[in-house]
Amino acid sequence: DALPISDMVKVAFNSALAQKEPLKEEENSSSEVLIIPDRKEAYDVVPVGQRRAWCWCMCFGLAFMLGGVILGGAYLYRYFEMQRNRYFCGLNFIEDDITLTKPYAGSSARYRSIEENIEILEEEEVEMISVPVPEFASSDPADIVHDFQRKLTAYLDLSLNKCYVIPLNTSIVMPPKNFLELLINIKAGTYLPQSYLIHEQMVVTDRIENVNQLGTFIYRLCRNKDTYKLQRRETVRGIQKRDVGNCRSILHFENTFAVETQICDQ
Repeated sequence: DALPISDMVKVAFNSALAQKEPLKEEENSSSEVLIIPDRKEAYDVVPVGQRRAWCWCMCFGLAFMLGGVILGGAYLYRYFEMQRNRYFCGLNFIEDDITLTKPYAGSSARYRSIEENIEILEEEEVEMISVPVPEFASSDPADIVHDFQRKLTAYLDLSLNKCYVIPLNTSIVMPPKNFLELLINIKAGTYLPQSYLIHEQMVVTDRIENVNQLGTFIYRLCRNKDTYKLQRRETVRGIQKRDVGNCRSILHFENTFAVETQICDQ
């Protein structure tokens, strides 16, 4: 009953082939799985409209930031440009008809000093002076505008909150360019601010109803305030006696000497 040898070999050969065939199928199946791309989920895909919206938002945001940088830079430039021509200076003077030539002149001299904030606009030819509350009670704090284009001077007495306008006195008030050079020298220490006093007296005359005609800078100073015209009475050097009840005094300087401006009622 034994099988022939040839049949046994044939069976063994076919068995080996049968074992190898599944391996090839497995390799083929595995290779097919690897080349299939991964599918993205629906929520991972960004619509085209949404991408465009994000792009516009980013562009507007960058434009807004750039505009802020430009405006901020322009503001800072304007601020420092304005600060460049602003000064806080003082002047030493005596009330008698004597000029101080040394830091410590005779002890009998009645020595006083004045300080003020000054802003000069060369192109507009305007000087703006702010006199703070003085150490001595005989003078009022005030804001002053000298407009060389309009040929006018305006005094705002801060104690009375009243404005007074008079033609510009160029014999007392330095032009903006010269006054700026003087302030630069004072700041640098090359000019010793010790001087004398000039006295001028003015009388209140008519009321000014419309301050628009006085120019931009005087309008800003006197807007919504009672404004009057002044008439100059006299200008002299040294101490002048005055009726304190009828006059107000403003002590200031816009030259190499101090000026006491007395504004008196008629």
